[in-house]
Amino acid sequence: MIYEEIVDEIMKRIEDGSLKPGNKLPSIRALSQDFACSKNTAIKAYIELEKRHIIYSVPQSGYYVVEGYRRREQTEETDATIDFLSAGPDRHAMPYLDFQHCINQAIERYKEEMFTYSDIQGLQSLRFQLARHLQDLQVFTVPERIYVVSGSQQALHLLVSLPFPNGKQNICLEQPTHAGFIESIRHYGKESYGIEVGREGIDLKRLEQLFKHHDIKLFYMVSRFHNPTGYSHTNESRKRIVELAQQYDVYIIEDDYMGDLDSNPKNDPMFAYDPSGRVIYVKSFSKVMLPGLRLGLAVIPDELREAFLRAKFAADVHTPMLTQGALEIYLQSGMFNAHIDRMRKLYSRKATLLQRAFQDWLPAEASYSGSLSGFYSTIELPVPIKAKQMAQYLENQHVLVDQAERMFLPDFAKDNVVRLSISQVEEDLIEKGIQMIAKGITELINRRIEVRFASQSSAQ
Repeated sequence: MIYEEIVDEIMKRIEDGSLKPGNKLPSIRALSQDFACSKNTAIKAYIELEKRHIIYSVPQSGYYVVEGYRRREQTEETDATIDFLSAGPDRHAMPYLDFQHCINQAIERYKEEMFTYSDIQGLQSLRFQLARHLQDLQVFTVPERIYVVSGSQQALHLLVSLPFPNGKQNICLEQPTHAGFIESIRHYGKESYGIEVGREGIDLKRLEQLFKHHDIKLFYMVSRFHNPTGYSHTNESRKRIVELAQQYDVYIIEDDYMGDLDSNPKNDPMFAYDPSGRVIYVKSFSKVMLPGLRLGLAVIPDELREAFLRAKFAADVHTPMLTQGALEIYLQSGMFNAHIDRMRKLYSRKATLLQRAFQDWLPAEASYSGSLSGFYSTIELPVPIKAKQMAQYLENQHVLVDQAERMFLPDFAKDNVVRLSISQVEEDLIEKGIQMIAKGITELINRRIEVRFASQSSAQ
């Protein structure tokens, strides 16, 4: 008997309840006797089940069924919700096993170094790999300027709090934008100025007036695959924004959280137009890899080095070393590049399906955003439909969307915008989900008309 047959049989016993979570499995010797196979075959079967996280081993004790396995499988099978709300990577595309191997190898390579205090700035060998990786994104820098952070949000939060060499105080940001950055501004009580972003980018003349007259310390922007709209700026626009920042002594925080998904090598990050330190480049691995790792990086200018290190130390001493070591190996081995190739194709297909569904099903009164390579899109609902009203209606239809109101500053507030993420929606459910949204728009408009008509009739 080959080991795959043993694996299938044990899986079957777990599925039918003969083996329950927490149950101890037969010993290697007993298993080989039960299946009339060699001990090596039995060992191989158990190793395969461990890799799938279905069983686990306890030294000097034996093998056991993972707690919660049946419940988790049943939940996945029965969950029919179309989830445009969750913004993590496609669960089926997350590199669990590859990264597990990297974690094991990191422990073996660094041993006690993985579990002691380390460099605030990040593991030196990882920063070397990150510098090499960034070259593929047209970000040319040295390991000494790279700072490993606990997710890009940590870097953004710390940068909002720091005094900058230009001596200015206020912050400019795109509207709408990443809700976490708005929360950081509120937390530190910073005065902020918004500038609308749309299909054609931003109003550069308006941006110049903001830079010129409002004591702008920094401009926070997402240059490609904007959150929440999905739009990307052109190279010409990026270059002009950098020129304005140079002219008016403004720093730029370029949040390139999904730059890895950009398959066009001609698209340059803003950092490429001024690598001296005017543009602070921030990048995350959450949206393209494993969000729970909380790993990101920031390329910080030398004049901010000491202040940033002090703030980082106060926040968490340093980012966990185990995940840093594993990421180093993941990058060095080429696993990351192979993973990104798969993710680009996956999200490009999904985005194409989404845009096509928008065109085919949304009523003319609704407008939408996004791109053919994006992660996010928005729908601006026709007046008087509110995003909260739409989200509640859709939830009853087992479709989840995100209300985008928290992504706006008060002066730019819109309560009729919903954000959609395609990342965790199966390809064959994307069109169905948009059909449900379109149906909801029509039904909510009709309800409004009926209520208004009924009010007018009663008044008569």
